[in-house]
Parts: sequence; C-alpha cells; structure tokens
Amino acid sequence: MTQVTSRATVPGAVPTWSSPAPLRPSPDFGPLDSLRGWLVTAVLTAFAAVTRFTMLNYPTDAGTPVFDEKHYAPQAWQMLTGGGVEDNPGYGLVVHPPVGKQMIAVGEFLFGYNGWGWRFTAALAGTVLVLLVVRIARRLARSTLIGAIAGILTIADGLLFVSSRIGMLDIFMALFVTAAFGCLVVDRDEMRARLALVDVEGRIGATPWGPRLGVRWWRFGAGVLLGLACGTKWSGIYFIAAFGIMSVCFDVAARRAYGVPKPWHGTALRDVGPALYSLVLIPVGVYLATYWAWFVSETGVYRYAVGNQVGSGGPWSFLPDALRSLWFYSGESLHFHEGLTNSAGNHHPWESKPWTWPMGLRPMLYYYADTNVTGCEQAQCVKAVMLIGTPAIWWVAFPVLAWMLWRSVVRRDWRYAAVLTGYGAALLPWFLTLDRQMYYFYAVPLAPFLMIGLALALGDMMGPARPVPIPRSPSGTFLPAIPSERHSLGLLAVCLYLGLVVANFIWLWPILTALPISPGNWHDHLWLPSWR
Repeated sequence: MTQVTSRATVPGAVPTWSSPAPLRPSPDFGPLDSLRGWLVTAVLTAFAAVTRFTMLNYPTDAGTPVFDEKHYAPQAWQMLTGGGVEDNPGYGLVVHPPVGKQMIAVGEFLFGYNGWGWRFTAALAGTVLVLLVVRIARRLARSTLIGAIAGILTIADGLLFVSSRIGMLDIFMALFVTAAFGCLVVDRDEMRARLALVDVEGRIGATPWGPRLGVRWWRFGAGVLLGLACGTKWSGIYFIAAFGIMSVCFDVAARRAYGVPKPWHGTALRDVGPALYSLVLIPVGVYLATYWAWFVSETGVYRYAVGNQVGSGGPWSFLPDALRSLWFYSGESLHFHEGLTNSAGNHHPWESKPWTWPMGLRPMLYYYADTNVTGCEQAQCVKAVMLIGTPAIWWVAFPVLAWMLWRSVVRRDWRYAAVLTGYGAALLPWFLTLDRQMYYFYAVPLAPFLMIGLALALGDMMGPARPVPIPRSPSGTFLPAIPSERHSLGLLAVCLYLGLVVANFIWLWPILTALPISPGNWHDHLWLPSWR
C-alpha cells in the first residue's frame, strides 16, 4: 500500500508532502481482540436470556393470549394443525405475511399452545438481538467496550424487553433488519480488505473503474434477511430501499478511498447490478418463498382468486394464476390497512403517532388486571404489562440524534451515517401516512439503532484511551504510562449513566412483567400524563 510517510524537515520551511501519491485508509478492517470480544458477547447474551426467559409464560388471560397475541398465537397454531396456512375468520382476512407466525409456530410445536409456546421464539429472537447489537456496535467502534455498552443498553430497554416476552411480530422484524444491517457492515469491511490487497499488488489503476469485488456472501445474506423482514411485515420494504442505497454508498466511498480513477463510474458498472440482485431480487424471491404453504394449499385465503374474485384474462394473464392470486390477496390486505384511519372513525385509546416514538412519550398498555389480584401486601393489588422504553435511554434520543447528524454531516463519520440510515428507515416512512392508526410497537425496529448510536456517542464522550507519557523519575527509571484524565473522567460518567439506566429498568420491572403492586405504586410508575 502506497502511503506518504515523511515531510520536509528544512528549518523554517512549510511542511510539505514528500510524494504526490494519495493517502490510503489505514488497514483497519475490524476489532482484533477476538477472544475477549466473544467472551463479553457470550456473558451479555446469557444475561439477556435470563431476563427474557424468566417467567415467560406469565401473565396470560386465564391461560389464553393477551393483547394482540390473540391474533398471532391462534394463527400460528392453525399453521401447525391446518397444513401450514393460517386463517382468521374473525376478520375474514389474514393481514400480515406468514414469517412471524411461522416463527411463533416453532415455539408452539415445541411447547404446545400455552404461554411458553407462543412466546418462546420471541424471547429467543430478543436474546439473539442483544448478541447482534453487541457485535455490530463493537465492529463499528472497533471497541469491545463500546459493544458491551450497546449490549447493556439493549438488555435494559423496556421496549425491547417487553417485545421479547410477547407473541407478536415486531421483535422478529427488529431481529431481521438488525441482522441485515450487520451483514452489510461486515460486507463493507471485507470489500475494503479486498481493495487494500489489490492496492498492495498495484492493480487499482488497471482499469479506470477499479477491480471487480467478487462474490459478496455477506450482502447476499443481508438480502435473505431483508426478504424475511418483508415476510414478517411489509414495512421491511423501507429497509430494502434504505440499505440498498447505503450499500452502494459504501462501495463508492471505498473506491474513492483507494484511488480508483473513476469511482462513480466504477460503482455504476461493477457494483449497482450485483447490489440490485442481492438486495432486491433475493428479498423478492425469499418473500415469495415464505408463502410456500399458501402456494401448495387448497384452502388458503384467496388461493384461487383468479377465476373467482378476478378474471382469468387481462394484460397480466401470462403470469401464473398463483402469483396473480397472491397479488390480489396482498391488495386486499393493503386495502384493510389503508382503511384503519382516524378520519374513518378508527381510534384506539393507546394509539400514538411517530413524532412521539423517539422519546417514547406514548407507551402502550398490553395487560392490566385489578380483580382478584393478590401478592402486594395491600388490600387491593393490580398487575400490568406496559410497553415502554426505559426513559433514561429514550429521553436522551434528541441530543443523541443531533450528535449523530453532526458527526455524519460535519465530520463525515460513516458509522453514524449508517446507524441513522437504519433509524430513519424505521421511523421516517410513517410520517407519510399520519391518518393511519399507529402504535408504539411500530418503533421496535428502530430501538436497536438507537442503542448502537447511543453507545457510539458514549464512546465519543469517553474519548480515546491514549496513555499519557510520564517523564523520567529522579531515580533514572521510566514511570508507567497512565490513561488520559479525559478518558478516565469520561469512563466514570459513562459508568454512572449506565448505572442510572439499569436502576431505571429495575424500577420499571413491576410494570414490565405484571408483578402485583398496589394502585398507588402503579400510579407512581406513570410519570407523564401521556402514560395514562
């Protein structure tokens, strides 16, 4: 790799580079403390598993699902007992793709139709999500410490905690999009490593467009995961668009950094086509494959719409009837969602709009009971499960977002730009349909990106742990170097903040897990009027 390593040393002269050769990025393609990194990851993941799986089958409504589990747990059970397809006679239409319900069905296959069954895979997904956040933050920051901080924040977040302990779809959505993001970050590092090798071999300028980057399995894996995200909820489409643009931007930046003569042309010729294949065609193929049971069924909803609900002719008649029936089915589902608007009179006491999500100002009550509840050592007891983000995390969202924007725009820090891409894909599209009914659990996919961004910002607060040189002692020996005072004070501040986060999480624990508490204690937990 060609780098400038010397400057002019003539006294009084203005320093100049001794060579006109461009500087190349430092060969930094990921953290090097592999063993320590995996040990930290394993410990935090194990701790997450304890919190997610403890008393997982509690509470239930007399042995039945609670809140929107009432939709997905029965449909998952129908998949097990009805040939792999679900039905929903209460609504006459199944309104979400099948992947999330297939995931729930795995737990019901293992444990039966009970709380453990319909919540097991959600808890597993929430545990794996902690592992992913640790590894992604560690890779972005090149620091196991920052990865550990992100993991602690994820464990102690009430939104992700509750979503991991209920049989709904959102935790699976968060898992798939976060995993896809991680794959693209690894892909970025691997492509830069390949370019560095080509640069060392002196072949960067062999063509004006730079080298071909070869098969990119990590980006292919991201495409598979994005297909599963769309197969869970259609909002995965937003992440396909955002992550596709992000991946291409990674390629342009890499080609520019390594001195490709025409980086934009090179990206257009070498990278955009494979990106469309991996991040568009592969997700579409995976999405269609998730409907395998519907395709082979005889009784699936609208399975034979062609010839019944729609005609068999027309300009699209060249397509297989099964695909046309699925298109009609999807259109009916879209029409159902589009009709759930406030202007049409559809209101819910716990609905919220996206401008409340960054700070979690309007949580959601999943479960509440105040009849025949005992165990709080008071004459009357209540128990509740509230979907609420830990305030010590979510209430600093706007300063963290401002810092991320400043780092992205002014300092050109790709890490923050990438995290903002995921965060924006989870939040911004919802502002286009404000008339729709919306709920705080829609914010679950943005939570991992908030945790990663906050961990990176805390790392900036600590600063680099550069040793401060100590002068020679009177005895003629060198004193050991010590970390900079700024780093020590920053580390202390971060530790105090993490202590506050954990304490806040522990305080919320009773209303996250339905522990019996007194009515007065319940109201003490409702800090804001919008929480009531």
